[in-house]
Amino acid sequence: MQVSMKTPGSFAGKQSISRRAFLRGAAGISLTLPWLESLPLRAADSGQVVAQPGTTKPPVRFACIYFSNGVEPIHWWARGKGAEMEIGPGLEPMMPFREEMIFLRGLYNQQAVAHKSPHLGRIPNLLSGGWVSTDQNDIRCGKTLDQVMVQHIGDRTPISSLVLGIEPTELRLEDGLSMLYGSCISWTSETKPAMKEIYPARVFDLLVGNAKGRQLDRSILDHVLQDAKDLKRRIGVQDQGKLDDYLESIRDVEKRIDNASRERRLEGWRPSLSEPDMKRPGDALPQNVPEHMKLMLDLIVLAFRMDKTRIVTCMLNNDLSQMNFGFLPGVEGSLHLDLTHNGREPKREAMYLKTNQFHVEQFAYLVERMKAIDEGGQSLLDNSMLLFCSNLFDGDRHQADHMPMLLAGRGGGTLKPGQILDYFERGEDKRRACSLYLSLMDRMGVVVPRFGDADQRLTDI
Repeated sequence: MQVSMKTPGSFAGKQSISRRAFLRGAAGISLTLPWLESLPLRAADSGQVVAQPGTTKPPVRFACIYFSNGVEPIHWWARGKGAEMEIGPGLEPMMPFREEMIFLRGLYNQQAVAHKSPHLGRIPNLLSGGWVSTDQNDIRCGKTLDQVMVQHIGDRTPISSLVLGIEPTELRLEDGLSMLYGSCISWTSETKPAMKEIYPARVFDLLVGNAKGRQLDRSILDHVLQDAKDLKRRIGVQDQGKLDDYLESIRDVEKRIDNASRERRLEGWRPSLSEPDMKRPGDALPQNVPEHMKLMLDLIVLAFRMDKTRIVTCMLNNDLSQMNFGFLPGVEGSLHLDLTHNGREPKREAMYLKTNQFHVEQFAYLVERMKAIDEGGQSLLDNSMLLFCSNLFDGDRHQADHMPMLLAGRGGGTLKPGQILDYFERGEDKRRACSLYLSLMDRMGVVVPRFGDADQRLTDI
């Protein structure tokens, strides 16, 4: 929800309302509305859920950690299994955790391969397999794996899900498409991305329960909802539908506020942590990339330990990322996009490898932290599923016919880590990433007959 401070006012009694209007509350708080065709144009405007019985077992958690622009192919490989598994240099930080991971090879999204945009047509559908609209006026993609889970089990925790990132959401155009596509991997509907949070302090306050912040959220809602009712009486039927869709975001905030003080957990089970075991991060956005990433990963662990949510996505960088990797020794000309699109120049390939290793290092950090946390004979990692992935394989070639993927954790005893699964050997119908997503949803207690382009599960994970 984007909130801006405007001159106080109300729609009641106004004779002229802009198509690009604001809901304004008496406290001077306003909420930007969508474009409403039935309002006059002014010159300024042009520019199935599986029941969970009472149990003492910890719940299963899911997190997707995304990194952009693919991998250096010659260094991304694995062979063997368990403690004897050999892995390529790109995966080196996962060496201590080979028995905790499944190396997945050959899974892909057909709609991504078919899309003409080499980047923005291949990232927002990462977790949905949906088609990405090429119409600038029709932002559209598929509802994602995490948000399907939210729809069915999100009300079991105070926070339905966390959508996190490091780089801000961008709205500029790239190759004729909105960079909104390159900034979001979580979509609450085909037309509505879930806006990610990049400030660690705000995530901490959400998890711990900042009463002052909740009061502010409530005051914003109270002020704007009456104006919404007034406005609805003055616009056309089609625009009323648009307004209803838009106000869903307000209702989402309402649910978060109402849930924040509730304890909703499985009977007989209690989380391993009732109070935060980390200090509140500073208000400012961290300017040190490794520090920023580790803070976000620590907050994921905190959220799972306190059972504030069981569903998380985190983007380590946006697609077409301009993140500067000059903090890595030996990395020069250090913008991520430039390093990953290197034309096979040996020196730049070596730097690309370092960025791959850095991203894997972040995932390994999360795995290590969760493996060390006991939940009554099992670790937090044992009771979780962590998906580490990118939307491209060879970033330099924009290769989307398979995606780099690691799956860590045991999903409460339902996953078999320490193995390599190569789907290239199983035929096209067995290579759908959405089949993996169906399998993961099953383990979260969400059983649906079909998702994206798949109606079959992966039976060997």
